[in-house]
Amino acid sequence: MLSLVIVSAHIPPEIADNPDTCVTATFRDVTRSTRVIQKNQDPIWNETLVWYVEVNTLDSSSFVDVHLQDWSSYDEDSSFGSASVPLAAVIERPNSIIAMKKMALRDRFHKATSDSVEEELAGIQKASGDATSAPERSSSPPTAKKPLSDKKQFFQVRVLIIEARQLQGNNIRPVVKLTIANHTFRTRIKFGNTPFFNEMFVQNFQETPSELFDELITIQVLNSRALRPDSLIGVFKIEIGLVYEAPGHVLYSKWLSLYDPTNLNAGLKGFVKVNLCVLGAGDRAPDADKIKEDQDGEDNILKSAAVPSHMATLQLSIYQAEDIPQMEKDSTNYFRTKDDVGDGDDLVDPSVEVNFAGKTVLLVSGNAAGFLPCFGPTFLPIYGSPREYMNEQDFYEEFSRGTEEGVAYRGRILVELNTIMEAVPNQIIEDIPQEAVNKIERYMSRHRYGLCAVFYSATMLDDIKELIQFEVSIGNYGNKFDGTCKPFASTTQYSQAVFDGNCYYYLPWYDTKPMVAITSFWEDVGYRISCLNTLEFMYNRLKQNLDALKAISSPKDPKVDIVWKKLQKELLEDSKKPLPALDDQVTATLLDQQLRKLRVRILQQICKAAEKTRSKNALKKLIFKAENWLHKIASITLETQISMPDVIIWMLCNEKRVACARVKSHSIMFSRPSHRTNGALCGKTQTIFMKSILPNQDEEFDVPVLLRIRMWLGQLADSPAFMKCCEGRILVFAETYENQKKTHGLWGTRDLMPHPSFSDITGEVRLSKDKFQQPRGWKWDGDWTIEPQRRLLLDIETNHNEVLEEVFENQTRHSEQGWRPAPVPYTDVSGAPASPKEEIVCPPGWHFEEAWKVEVNRAVDEAGWEYGVGILPNDIPRTWHAAEKTYHTHRRRRWLRKRCRDPQSESREQRMASFLRLHSDMKISGEECWEYAPLYGWKFHLQRKPNDVFRRRCWRRKLTPVVAGRVPPIFLLEGSLGVEADNLEKTNREKKEGEAKGPERTSSQSLLKMNTPLLFCVFKNPFAHVSFLHISQPTRTLSGTLHPCWDQTLIFEKILIYGDPQSVEQDPPLVAVEMFDLDPVADLFMGRCFCTPIVCLDLQLRKLPRLRTHPVTIGQKAAGRLLAAFELLLDKDEALGKYPPPAWKDGVFTIPKSIRPVLKLMAIEILAWGLRNMKTFNLLAVSSPSLTIECGGETIETPIIKNIYENPNFSINIFLMQVYLPVDEDYAPPIELKAVDHREFGYKPVVGQATIRALNQYFCDPWQERKIHTLPFRGTEQNNLQVVVLEEGKKEDIKKTEVGPEVSIYNNSKCATPSEGAAEEEEEEEEVDWWSKYYATVGDLAKSGNYLDKGFDSMKIYNCELEEVPDFHGLQDFCQTFRLYRGKVKDESIEDPMVGGEFKGLFRIYPLPEDPNVPPPPRQFQELPESFPQECLVQIYIVRAFDLQPKDRNGLCDPYIWIKVGKQKLGDREDYIPNTLDPVFGRTYELTCTIPQEKDLIISLYDFDVLSPDEIIGDTTIDLENRLFSRFGANCGLPQTYCVSGPSQWRDQLTPSQLLEHFVRNKNISMPEISEDGNKATFMDSTFLLSDFETRTPSHNHLGPPKERMALHLLHLCGLVPEHIETRALYNSTQPGIEQGKIQMWVDVFPESLGEPGPGFDITPRKPKLLELRVIIWNTQDVDLEDTNIFGERMSDIYVKGWLDGLEEDKQKTDVHYRSLAGEGNFNWRFVFTMEYLPMEQVCVLTKKQHFWSLDETMQKVPPKLIIQIWDNDKFSADDFLGVLELNLTSIPRPAKRPRDCTVKMLTEGSRDSFSPFSRKKPKRISLFAQKNLRGWWPCIVFEDDKRRVSGKVEMTLELLTEKEAEERPAGKGREEPNMNPVLKPPERPETSFLWFTAPLKSIKFIVWQKSKWKIFMFFCFLLLALLIASFIYSAPGYLAMKLINPMKGSIKMHTPPTKENSPRAE
Repeated sequence: MLSLVIVSAHIPPEIADNPDTCVTATFRDVTRSTRVIQKNQDPIWNETLVWYVEVNTLDSSSFVDVHLQDWSSYDEDSSFGSASVPLAAVIERPNSIIAMKKMALRDRFHKATSDSVEEELAGIQKASGDATSAPERSSSPPTAKKPLSDKKQFFQVRVLIIEARQLQGNNIRPVVKLTIANHTFRTRIKFGNTPFFNEMFVQNFQETPSELFDELITIQVLNSRALRPDSLIGVFKIEIGLVYEAPGHVLYSKWLSLYDPTNLNAGLKGFVKVNLCVLGAGDRAPDADKIKEDQDGEDNILKSAAVPSHMATLQLSIYQAEDIPQMEKDSTNYFRTKDDVGDGDDLVDPSVEVNFAGKTVLLVSGNAAGFLPCFGPTFLPIYGSPREYMNEQDFYEEFSRGTEEGVAYRGRILVELNTIMEAVPNQIIEDIPQEAVNKIERYMSRHRYGLCAVFYSATMLDDIKELIQFEVSIGNYGNKFDGTCKPFASTTQYSQAVFDGNCYYYLPWYDTKPMVAITSFWEDVGYRISCLNTLEFMYNRLKQNLDALKAISSPKDPKVDIVWKKLQKELLEDSKKPLPALDDQVTATLLDQQLRKLRVRILQQICKAAEKTRSKNALKKLIFKAENWLHKIASITLETQISMPDVIIWMLCNEKRVACARVKSHSIMFSRPSHRTNGALCGKTQTIFMKSILPNQDEEFDVPVLLRIRMWLGQLADSPAFMKCCEGRILVFAETYENQKKTHGLWGTRDLMPHPSFSDITGEVRLSKDKFQQPRGWKWDGDWTIEPQRRLLLDIETNHNEVLEEVFENQTRHSEQGWRPAPVPYTDVSGAPASPKEEIVCPPGWHFEEAWKVEVNRAVDEAGWEYGVGILPNDIPRTWHAAEKTYHTHRRRRWLRKRCRDPQSESREQRMASFLRLHSDMKISGEECWEYAPLYGWKFHLQRKPNDVFRRRCWRRKLTPVVAGRVPPIFLLEGSLGVEADNLEKTNREKKEGEAKGPERTSSQSLLKMNTPLLFCVFKNPFAHVSFLHISQPTRTLSGTLHPCWDQTLIFEKILIYGDPQSVEQDPPLVAVEMFDLDPVADLFMGRCFCTPIVCLDLQLRKLPRLRTHPVTIGQKAAGRLLAAFELLLDKDEALGKYPPPAWKDGVFTIPKSIRPVLKLMAIEILAWGLRNMKTFNLLAVSSPSLTIECGGETIETPIIKNIYENPNFSINIFLMQVYLPVDEDYAPPIELKAVDHREFGYKPVVGQATIRALNQYFCDPWQERKIHTLPFRGTEQNNLQVVVLEEGKKEDIKKTEVGPEVSIYNNSKCATPSEGAAEEEEEEEEVDWWSKYYATVGDLAKSGNYLDKGFDSMKIYNCELEEVPDFHGLQDFCQTFRLYRGKVKDESIEDPMVGGEFKGLFRIYPLPEDPNVPPPPRQFQELPESFPQECLVQIYIVRAFDLQPKDRNGLCDPYIWIKVGKQKLGDREDYIPNTLDPVFGRTYELTCTIPQEKDLIISLYDFDVLSPDEIIGDTTIDLENRLFSRFGANCGLPQTYCVSGPSQWRDQLTPSQLLEHFVRNKNISMPEISEDGNKATFMDSTFLLSDFETRTPSHNHLGPPKERMALHLLHLCGLVPEHIETRALYNSTQPGIEQGKIQMWVDVFPESLGEPGPGFDITPRKPKLLELRVIIWNTQDVDLEDTNIFGERMSDIYVKGWLDGLEEDKQKTDVHYRSLAGEGNFNWRFVFTMEYLPMEQVCVLTKKQHFWSLDETMQKVPPKLIIQIWDNDKFSADDFLGVLELNLTSIPRPAKRPRDCTVKMLTEGSRDSFSPFSRKKPKRISLFAQKNLRGWWPCIVFEDDKRRVSGKVEMTLELLTEKEAEERPAGKGREEPNMNPVLKPPERPETSFLWFTAPLKSIKFIVWQKSKWKIFMFFCFLLLALLIASFIYSAPGYLAMKLINPMKGSIKMHTPPTKENSPRAE
């Protein structure tokens, strides 16, 4: 832990005048900041900034950046200067304080400024250090990464959707769709492109980590307005496991970049800000206060891997596959198409499926350049289920699908991977060109390899009746069930498991070790394997030296230099040796070349770093460097192109595979260059734990077999090297069995069918002696001989000391006849004939314990008979009955007799050697060679019995090589010795006879100790089985202990180990220890461990072993520790018998004194305070318990508590136990606690038990530092009470003096008159409340007002429980709480067993002088308070809760508080807070209780439901007794200042001077001397001035007398609990270990005996203010024109719509300005909005129902945002959206005075998304809450092509009024009455602004006539002219004709009447 103390700073006046300053410090991108000091040139903080870091992660180049900030400035560069603090001095001197005074600060140009900072840098300290040295921690510890077991466990995924920015689209209504592993959630629908959600979603899981971490968290942003196919805006996906791997399992305030999955090249679609958290059981939830809103840098952007930065194409070439399993003929599909070539019945139709998840193929750290992904061409082995053929049903599907590691070789595919840096539009599958196929031929050359394995032992087997065989295969070579390869000698001889005399079984190989040999053909990958083995050799050597370095406990140990030099020398030696070259390797691929370059480069870096590092550095630094080198070597120790498959070892029973083990081929590969290139296990004996593949097999509790084997793999050209590591002689035999059957009393081959006369051991395959052929290169060595396989003939009595013989007496009867002996009078249990019981004789070495007797303890009658009815054909009853019936024809009874071995007979090893004839050349007679059995297939035996029908004998013939060649002949055994194809059987039987036949004696001397956190439950009878090779022994069984200590030495005598002793010393056999709890039904398995013994080959050089701790596991889960020592001694010439065995005690050998830890007389001083919360036992309450304390064989019992309900404390509290404990604290035995209830009739059940293992915390030196356990801080003993009573009368006078207004309460302030003081106090109460203190403490000064300016004090907020703060030691300094457990865990999902109660106590351990003349050390527990109950007043302050679990379907809950103390319950169910996950309660509860009976305060949060029962959210428990008795004063925190009135009035029962007096008296230190005026004090040899603590004079007049203030400041120096708020996690029993939320609160506990406390705090939440927002829309301009009239002119019918964010239902809009031809609009329209606003928090409070069916209103806090939109009105279609303006009323861009100055830049400048959404530039903006009135022009924008564009401008007036002002200056909406303040006149719009169909004449006038009147006039003129012309043209021809002809002229003349003159009459 790194702590930085910021003391003070100085800012010259010429730089800034009275600035508001704070200090921020950054270490490794983690920023800490101090509080803000307002208006001070010389601010003083004295604050500690803490970073939790590991020591080994620091180096001399580490530093801390310190910035002095101007908090009041909004400029981008608001720093006065910065400085870098180097940490080199701290690393050299940890746990020290380095002072740095007047540090000069530099600006961003690195120029010196006039500012300076004074600070202190504390050293690196552990979080668990002493309170005097560890810096204060006020936050919860970060969750450490712990390994997770792959089992089902509880997890919780939390996703907080905060906000979104830059969402693409216009007029969108975004909603976030969240999918957490197939669980879908949705947020509320919002409006706009920057919606604010702030919604939490939680999903719980109970899954395995491997399955859950592969699931995805998918976040989709949808547009709810659009249709479903077009609704997706963007998506982001992240794995749950990636979140869990993040620091603290959380991603804070991350911006997720959204993308379109259908078009990855379209770019980003926006950003969503989220918090992601994945918690497991026991993980700490993140602190909400750490999430800062300004964390918007580029580092907080998460970019999806799906969005490509560079497009590339992966080209995978799949050439061929081989060794694919065949289809089982019986299950072949009838409809399969047969192959034209051959029958094809058993062939498969293979296909390859390739998936690519976008994961990195190779990661290169440092500055090294990487390379594109590539692979091959090479073969890729495939593993899967253990099926030999493909069929429809697969019982091992999990192996093939990859959910579990494949156990069987399933084939290989030849692949090649290349990367092309070009994008291919579509995925294609095409044929590989022939040229590329031809190039692959050079990679296909094969070499012949030899594999040999020698089986040394197979132990720890179960009781297996079938014959056992082991098979070794590599690929399909050696697979006995595969017909594609030639048969090999790949299987061992059949063996029969033999009982080891204790509990396990083993295979009796002894001097004849089975051996297998296989030859195979593979590609030459030796250069890859050599390089891999070289790196592994380097890694193992470095790790071994690093472990030796870590084992050194003291940094000053001289071994450090020696070990480091050895590590450095070997590392340099290894890293300088060149890796195998690739120049001459034809088959080397591109990946080989790139990997070699990378490895060489990293090794050179390691070599240079190792040369520069010296041993003078600190030990931790050396370890850190070595671990870094080890990590680098591990990163390059990876080879994926080894085409050779793994070697698989199979265990077969009854020709079925039951267990397997995979061995990496490179680990046993031989290489020529040097031993460094050989595999780590090549030619070495190794121990293999085989894995069972049987279904429903519990891997945690069962190991099928423990196998010791030596393997060698290499090319046949290198096979002579195999003989160097091969021990003994290799013998090869041909083997066949001669079978006979007894017919009519004669043995022969008659009626032997279906078994052949000569066969294999199974009797199924015919193997005639004359049809054997020698393998090529081999010849016969002698004739066929008879040799019985005696290892297969060991009977069931082998290694048993007791045998129960049985025989059944049978009788029959016919109708109406009596019972008489049956034709077969005596049989066994199956009905087979048996000898009469009188003829059964006792074998040699045995004796009968008793005579024959009839068994009657089962379902039989009184005489032991059971009855049945015979059923044909064998006339034997199938079932038996105890009662006789008339139809019964048969009856039988069982005779038993116990037979035991003679104690004087041979030992077990001697009997085994005698039976197997080990090391004997005795010839076998003819009769001894036959083996007999009653039926074929049954177990054969040597001794002939009357009921035997079959017999056989083994014929063997030895083979020898023809010519001894360079290649060992063992690798030439290819093929079969048989000649007939249908009789092919692997009959090659190889055995290896050991040369070292001298017996070795093993002495496993072990102090067996269980030290395990698993074993909370009480062991009834714990014991252990210790197994070594083929012998095992049990320990003694202990009774009733949590911590079994056997103190026993187990001696395994005369164990034959065949082989070279030096080889055994190098790779000794392991010792297996399995622990059980003895149970009548079945022993409970508790764990196992495997230990390596120390081998001693020379007894003269023997060094006694040291007890070591070995881990105990159950499967992969840690189950405890075993303290034991194991030693393997070579007994040459029986020299071990000269050494006496360990002491014999109580029937066992004890631990030798030379191994036993050194003991010393110690004193264990015990403070037994009492028992708490004792639960019922056997349905009865625990009423009179006592406590038994055991340690090191000593026991102390406390007095009985007479009535636990009246007083649960013990009457005697202090006890002293003298016990001999080990000097080495690691060997210290635990302290066991047992609670016993004393009931009637002497019944004393154990009702609870606990084990205290870590005793180091209780060791102390009573002389050096007197850790005397004094009274608690607030002592309640009788003397203290008397003092309080005597001073009670003075208290009132003191209070009067303190409160009196005429007294000057501050020596530098003036006295105020009562009237002035009352007025000021009333004004303060209006401005300052408790929440001002709260927000001032958290650093949110905007919400605290002028609280700090007035000089009020702040408090401490702990982000964890008060018990978790390291300075307060869990509040268990007076006494600790130990849980008492009972019972066993039945549910695996529950980690802890049932808790039966608690014990309150404490321990101190210190040495005692053994000389009686030396005075004993002083006692640690001297003065204690009276152990009687106390009445206390408890005040509970619940501030708020957050991150609660949702309980309702809407993703929220309705929480309310429920408090329980003892039987008292308080709650406010009716005052629940609806629909929230972050409720603010602000409530105070007060109750009285009796401590310790009612010590547990349980605070629960419930979810309110109307119909169903209320569901608990979570609860937390507070131990009030610990807080009352803690010396840290946790019952009531100390405020920073002593005030006698005002909002921070003193509320404790005692004054600071009284508290200080109690403290110094209880700590046995001198009383402080405080001057009368209180300005000076002397305390703990130091002098203090009041001015040192109070540097500024507060502006309020509430301070108390100086003397009391000085006493309070001195109390703060004592490390007492300050006034605080603690954050407690809530837990629920349904999800143990997972936080259900957090609650902030504090508790005050006041003993009633000390009087009344002061007034409490009022923490009622703030009430919002009702405000009215008036928005006047005056004009618009330059609005986009969306419509086109009939004359082609662009126009729009404009109206404006507006609403407050969150109040969409209160949308208001103006009237329509029709026919705007230039984008102008005139409205004079008023919007009136009402809102509830919290000025301190700058948010609006919305209370409304989510749905119409909702019962309660939901309260939300949203930013005050005004949304203005411009629309185009359409009558017959949907209105067109034109633009939007979003204004945050707290940060409004300054409006433009003229429309032409209104641009997009106005909105982007000063906002967070000016350049990007993550810019930190903060220019000054206008807050409407401060300005109250604004008028001007703002732009409305629209998105086009993902860019912003101004689509219109709007002129508005924004006015904000309080409720009172709104009443005084009323105004109506729009232009409605009251139309005033101001009066809005109708807009003066053009005459053209109207709706056309409402005024047709007006439409004609303004639409047609106004624009086309001259056109109409001209039209009519032209029309008239045209008519005239047409008329002229029409009439002109006739007129002209008439004019020319004039026909009317003659007519006129003829018809002219005569005149008188011309008339004839006239003539």
